[in-house]
Amino acid sequence: MKAIKKSLTEEEYLYLDFSHQTKGCIFPLHTSVTLFLLSYCDCKIFKICLVVTKEVSTDSSLLRDDLIQDVEIQIISRQELPPIVQNCCLPAVVERSDNFCRAGLAVVLRHIIQKSYEADPLKKELLELLGFKKTCLKACAEVSQWTRLCELTIPLAIENFLRESSDQPPTIPVEILQLEKKLSEPVRVHNDDKLRRQKLKQQKADGVGPPLTKGKAKSKVHTQETSEELDSSSESLELKVAFSKLTVQEEPATTNREPSHIRKAKASDLPPLEHVFAEGLYFTLADIVLLPCIHHFLVIICKKFSEKLVEFPLLASWYQRIQEVPRVKTAASKCGIQFLHLPKLLTVSTEQRPNLSEVPGVEEHSDPLFIGGPRPTMAKLMEKGIEVMFSPHPCPTWTVDWNVLPAAVSPKEGKMSSDRALRKQQQLNNLVYVVTNQAKPGDRIVDFCSGGGHVGIVLAHMLPSCQVTLIENKELSLIRAKKRSDELGLSNIWFIQANMEYFTGMFNIGVALHACGVATDMVIEHCIKTRASFVTCPCCYGFIQNTSKFNFPKSEQFKKTLSYKVTLKRCHPNTLFILYIFPSHISSGVNNL
Repeated sequence: MKAIKKSLTEEEYLYLDFSHQTKGCIFPLHTSVTLFLLSYCDCKIFKICLVVTKEVSTDSSLLRDDLIQDVEIQIISRQELPPIVQNCCLPAVVERSDNFCRAGLAVVLRHIIQKSYEADPLKKELLELLGFKKTCLKACAEVSQWTRLCELTIPLAIENFLRESSDQPPTIPVEILQLEKKLSEPVRVHNDDKLRRQKLKQQKADGVGPPLTKGKAKSKVHTQETSEELDSSSESLELKVAFSKLTVQEEPATTNREPSHIRKAKASDLPPLEHVFAEGLYFTLADIVLLPCIHHFLVIICKKFSEKLVEFPLLASWYQRIQEVPRVKTAASKCGIQFLHLPKLLTVSTEQRPNLSEVPGVEEHSDPLFIGGPRPTMAKLMEKGIEVMFSPHPCPTWTVDWNVLPAAVSPKEGKMSSDRALRKQQQLNNLVYVVTNQAKPGDRIVDFCSGGGHVGIVLAHMLPSCQVTLIENKELSLIRAKKRSDELGLSNIWFIQANMEYFTGMFNIGVALHACGVATDMVIEHCIKTRASFVTCPCCYGFIQNTSKFNFPKSEQFKKTLSYKVTLKRCHPNTLFILYIFPSHISSGVNNL
């Protein structure tokens, strides 16, 4: 009986978007991906709710054939979502307390894997989906190309492709070509040198020549027979390593010391490791995400435009190889995915293949005259009449009386040294002063990149009439913050584990203390779009750099004076100031500052 009570208290609700469905596919693709992972993990610990719009029928019998077998699914409208989830993009997972939410595809999928393993610790292979150091799809899309590709660009590109497909030969989405290009790049793993030397030894033993040059590699597509031959020579090491991981065996290792000519071989002479799966040698969460998307893309290609398959032979090989992974076919079948039998790809000329070198990537900027450093940069600005101006502290004598506050409010409770906690208190004095003087009863305050909740918890305690939301993508930091909040008995605080773009709620004041890199700019932009006040103190750790959303310099005056590289590559943000702007200052001319 006690075990039953425990399971009920730990019950979590998983909310998934539902727009429409076709045979074997639920849209949006984020939902299909999530259902596929649930099936692969054989996870039944979540209460699953499909969230539909008013235009969509709520008849659950229409969905039965295309959803996971033996799993109960509830159909609800968006108005029935818990309030905290109504402020987030789906998919989302909420604990029964309704004040802790995880939102966004990557965050939710990683949580499903972790909970599935906790429910059955014998399923150690599930944790392997999280990759080396458990970091697969952990970084946000703004700083990780793989997260951006898997979480955003590929699903969206495939959805648009399926929506627009007609009888006319389609234009292959550039995102598909980017994925093909990634599959052609050499694999980097933590034991890279050791594996490459093993591969060189194997090639010597098999009498295989040096790897093909890039030009030759592009002029040939392996047939099934060619692949089988390679399985016994140049590709066998990668396959052995990959599939030994899947069967929880030790990786192939040599018992004897490598021959002298292998040990002394230069790193530049070692053969590159080739992709077995999406991110490299090992089957990870990235493969789980890509499989439903690529499958539905290939369904259209094979049905109407099979001649287009020659444009992405590596992707086709990946699609066939992934079917050999244990439990993948079973999981796919339960989700209505019937794998295709791709035709044998014949050798094609280079002219018939897309030039992967022309696939757009991250734009690079160079400045051969760049000197670098803050002083030359500031001197250059002053030459153009741009000078730094500092305003005095609005109330230099004001401070939080930490001695009268409960212990859980202090940063000292946030797992840090006493010296660092003292510095954190000094920083909080400044931010808390500005926010408490701006806030009104009923205001919603968002602590972006909240970490362990040092700012948000103080504000929630000192402003009980305001609703405070902490947004952070690091789970352990947010769990520590919630523990401190529970000790204080705070009822006006929410916790959202997500990247900030998945927070869609309205708010009055945005706060960010030491949001790293471009995160401070993302916070400011989010606040401007919502027409909210913002109080930010940027971070001195990590470079600012151009991203998919931002190009620097942002200021029109800076663009006329400084290049991208001069502005950013040698200039960190400064932590010695606090920027606070209220709605009356927000206008379309903010970038002209």
